Amino acid sequence: MLALELLLGFAIGLSLGLLGGGGSILTVPALVYLVGQSPQAAVTTSLAIVGANSVLGASFHCTSGTLDWRVPLVFGGAGMPLAFLTGSLSHHFPPALLLVAFALLMIVIGGLMLQQQKVQATLPATPSWWRVAAGGAGVGALTGVLGVGGGFLIVPALVLLVGLPMQSAVGASLVVIAMNSVAGLLGHLSGASLDWTVTLIFVVAGLGGTFLGARLAGYLPAERLRQAFALFVLALAGFLLFDNVPKLFG
Repeated sequence: MLALELLLGFAIGLSLGLLGGGGSILTVPALVYLVGQSPQAAVTTSLAIVGANSVLGASFHCTSGTLDWRVPLVFGGAGMPLAFLTGSLSHHFPPALLLVAFALLMIVIGGLMLQQQKVQATLPATPSWWRVAAGGAGVGALTGVLGVGGGFLIVPALVLLVGLPMQSAVGASLVVIAMNSVAGLLGHLSGASLDWTVTLIFVVAGLGGTFLGARLAGYLPAERLRQAFALFVLALAGFLLFDNVPKLFG
């Protein structure tokens, strides 16, 4: 189990460092189906793991000089209050319903990833800060309820609403994920305990993956990687729906 957790932690860190997202998409199902946590506990643990790895990833991207702190601070600042306020809502929903909602969100995210070229073609000439703040608030609310750091929502939003190049959007996304994850975690801790051993294993393993991903981001074709990961996200969403939709009506 330790080897599996180390491998999963490395993969989560690699996804965050390379693509600026994907941490929670991998972490929540892995904690539920492979580690054996309940969906509610997995959401809380996911926020801690993804938040810590995002801080590390943002620091790695910052050294490249492509990170504009103003955009993630506005986006994340609008999302943090919503993430905190909605953090305790997951405890009021059936576990199967949470996973179905998570799968539906993954389908939307996968579709956005596959349409990345069209998103870039619609970039505005100048950023609209109220749209940045509104997008941040929406992502923050999803972070609190579902434990989703929001990377695969944040990156397309930063490209579409702000006009950031992909390289800058990845680093900015990690800053926002860290901010939302901290706020969401504070909201969740009032109603759930955190497995510190599992969290520490995932974070330590994720450090290596995040560092490697941040280094590779400047060399590999990010668009092709994003398209391939989108197909993986859609396949995982299909599995979650197949496994949990019957439980809603059982």
